[in-house]
Amino acid sequence: MKLAGMLEFRHFKLIAAVADTGSLAAASRQLHLTSSALSHQLRDAEERLGVQLFQRRQRRLLLTGSGEKLLLSARRVLNEVAQAEAICRANPQDDLLRLSTGCYTVYGWLPPILGRWQAEHPRVELRIVLEATRQPLGALLNGELDLALTTDVPPQARLAQTALFEDELMLVVPENHALAQRGHATAEDLAREHLLTYAAPREQLDVFTRVLWPAGIEPHRVSPVPLTEALIELVRGGIGVTALPQWMLPDQSPGLRTIRLTPRGIRRRWSAVTRASRQRPAPLTHFIQLLRERFSAPDATGPRAASRRRGERPLSHTRRET
Repeated sequence: MKLAGMLEFRHFKLIAAVADTGSLAAASRQLHLTSSALSHQLRDAEERLGVQLFQRRQRRLLLTGSGEKLLLSARRVLNEVAQAEAICRANPQDDLLRLSTGCYTVYGWLPPILGRWQAEHPRVELRIVLEATRQPLGALLNGELDLALTTDVPPQARLAQTALFEDELMLVVPENHALAQRGHATAEDLAREHLLTYAAPREQLDVFTRVLWPAGIEPHRVSPVPLTEALIELVRGGIGVTALPQWMLPDQSPGLRTIRLTPRGIRRRWSAVTRASRQRPAPLTHFIQLLRERFSAPDATGPRAASRRRGERPLSHTRRET
């Protein structure tokens, strides 16, 4: 059982969305999250507060008395954020580019692009907003970012996205693991494993939202690990298994095997995302152009493939992938 704790901004958005739409399915379309992720998020909010916020009646979720009181506070918080967003949009700073991504590891292959871009825009300040890494789209829509690099963004009128490359999430296991010789792993296979993940909410981890939760499965044991290098070494040492794209692993990975997740695999599309309502200033447009050039080859499948085509030294990757 979880200890009581403070709610987060995501909980307020969830409560308002479910109250407005009457169902998790409709709220998921509004918030661009899966119904499973919202269900876990709602359960988390109720456990933190120790009260029930909604009750189901005739296929609709209706607020309880506690839920109605919390909704009033949620509306005030969301309204204040909307006002702050309006202020940001009313005062654009074309001499500032604020960047974040859905994956700390991306910062490993950005420096060559940043160097080229900064040389042509020496008067524009580049600000990497690390605190927005876990929820870059929310920060983008709230006016806290100018550009987000992330995966699998559902189309919506408020966002404009430029496709960059695709990768595939793989299960990484020790070479002597029972699954090492399998063609693929299923959610049922993971139910018996010690799963090592990044220190992020589970609704932001593809292994949960696209593999485990659709099958209604929770793994036997889950341990968050903050660094990619630590994840890899723990798997190599037989402590557990993890899910990573192939490009995050070292070129030489003795003691490890990668296998596909689900028979069809879990592929993800990376995009450069901006707010559609704002006209892109020249520095932002140029930055996206440089990203497209890096991954423009027809067989581009990720950062490592692009670096090999250009004869660059393989990059090291040291943080979180979602």
